[in-house]
Order: sequence, then structure tokens, then C-alpha cells
Amino acid sequence: MYKDRVFAEKRTTITPFRFNENVARVFDDMLVRSVPLYGEVLKQQARIAHQYYKAGTHIFDLGCSHGNLGILLLDCFDGVGFKMIAVDSAEPMIQRFKRRLAVHDSHGCIDLACACIENIEISNASVVVINLTLQFLDAEKRDSLIQSAFNGLCKGGILLLTEKTIHPDSQMNALEQEYYYQFKRENGYTELEISQKRDALERVLVPETVADHENRIQKAGFSSFNVWLKWFNFTSMMAVK
Repeated sequence: MYKDRVFAEKRTTITPFRFNENVARVFDDMLVRSVPLYGEVLKQQARIAHQYYKAGTHIFDLGCSHGNLGILLLDCFDGVGFKMIAVDSAEPMIQRFKRRLAVHDSHGCIDLACACIENIEISNASVVVINLTLQFLDAEKRDSLIQSAFNGLCKGGILLLTEKTIHPDSQMNALEQEYYYQFKRENGYTELEISQKRDALERVLVPETVADHENRIQKAGFSSFNVWLKWFNFTSMMAVK
């Protein structure tokens, strides 16, 4: 695993964050050190997806990056066939996922698409997963994507969503942010790295409140909603059609 040093050197100009080759190369380290409980979230999502998957349908992983969830699903299904469509707009991520599948996916269970997730037609799905991805879309695209997920899910299908969130109370929001920065410090990031990445993500990653997500999901028509894990400003949710 290559160590994330993308923002380790002081920059004169901070450009907007992009999922380019430099980020893809160190992405596993970045995830472990930047996303609290990342491994636990994916492990439980894989189990839930396995439970809700219906033969003859599809699992959609929208914003799949380099395929950590897909690899876990291959382990969960343990040789039993399933069909998954994994989508990401970053070509470096898709290429890394493709190389992993060449080793792990001997049955061709996972199809890859390098595309913007808002342009994907979701149909015949029993599971839709969107992890740390909705937050990068414009507000109107978020609404339409969740509606598309609902429309494309079969009855009883499940949406799994993980997002960085904000608290509506400014004092609580500041507390959550500070504990998150402390998490990053404890994982070896310097103040310079934290500051420069925060600047690079400004206006690129725009978080919402949990209530915003719940309202959008209910408006789309889902019959139930649940926050199943929350770590300060990171929230994992599920909704059933």
C-alpha cells in the first residue's frame, strides 16, 4: 500500500480535488486514514447486499472507485453467481478495479463502466450502493439520482448510502469537525496536509445534513429509512423500497 502524501508538500496554489492517477495510487491508504470505520462500513454493506440480492437482478455500485466493495462481495457470494454493475467517472480508478478483477472475478460477475453516475440507467436492481459519492454532485443531480435509484429498484430492494454529513447546529458541527481532524492527526496527517486537502475539497465536496438525505429519500418514495452507523460527521444509511 502506497502512503498518501498527495498534500504533504506546501503548494502555492490549491487546485480543486480530483480523482486522478496520483490519488488512485494511494487511495487505499487515503481511505483508511481519512474515513472513520471505512472497513466496517464496507464489510456490513457487502453482507446486506448479499442478503438483499435477488437472482436475475443487478447490484449497482455507483462511485465504485477501485473496487473494494466489489472484491468483498466476491468473497461474500463465495463462488455463487451474481451480477454487479460498478460505475466510476475516474478512469484511473476503473483501470485499477479492472486489474483486481482479472485476479479475483473468474466468473465475470462484475461489469465496469467509466461514466458519470448520474447518466447511468438503473434498472432491474435489488441493491444500489452509493458511497461517499453523492456529496460530489450538484444538488439537483442528487435528487434525480436518488429518484433513479428508487425507480430502478425492484420492490423490496435496498439503497445503501454513506456520506460525509454536517450537523444543523453550528456548535455541534464544529465539534464533529474537530474530532474528525483529530482522527486524521492520529493517523499521521500533518496540519499542512489537513489544511491543503480541506481547501482542495472546498466547493467540490458539499456535505448535507442527515435530514436532507432522509427527506430526499422519502420524497423519492422509499418506504423505510435508517441510519445504521454514524461517526460524528460520517453517516451510513439504508432505505428499502
